[in-house]
Amino acid sequence: MEQMILKNGRPDITEGREAREVRTYELLDQLDIPYARVDHAPAETMELCREIDAVLGAPICKNLFLCNRQGTVFYLLMMPGDKPFKTKELSAQIGSARLSFASPEKMLEYLDIRPGAVSVMGLMNDTANAVRLLVDEDILKGEFVGCHPCVNTSSLKLSTKDLFERFLPAVGHTYQTVHLVGME
Repeated sequence: MEQMILKNGRPDITEGREAREVRTYELLDQLDIPYARVDHAPAETMELCREIDAVLGAPICKNLFLCNRQGTVFYLLMMPGDKPFKTKELSAQIGSARLSFASPEKMLEYLDIRPGAVSVMGLMNDTANAVRLLVDEDILKGEFVGCHPCVNTSSLKLSTKDLFERFLPAVGHTYQTVHLVGME
């Protein structure tokens, strides 16, 4: 496998990259939010994700695109990658009927993201604010957040403060903090 190299900012050449990825860099640059980036093979295994985390110097969040039982309310959950997800635990905190994973079609419709690349960056495409952001409290404790730029062949590192205080307001989203129990 090719060695991963951490670089500051957007790629010098964006030709051949997906439009959704390039739009992510354009928005971050427009908002003057500094970020580091690493390009890599599709992040499909936990082993590769751990390698990416090490190069980034920040853990990539586990992001889950969820919906209520009726499929009428959608949620993006950001949580540490090493925490287990328990539907019942989260459902009780947000007062929602049993949660399940939303369809890839809805993910594409609302976030312009395909499975495997789910990211908080996709909220820039949710101009109708149809998706509610849920954030595990442990994410807020870290200095940096790792996430995909709407594709799973690159990963970004940006400050937690910039993400929550600059990016989210700019894309018109708020968030709800949740408490997910880790390994016991």
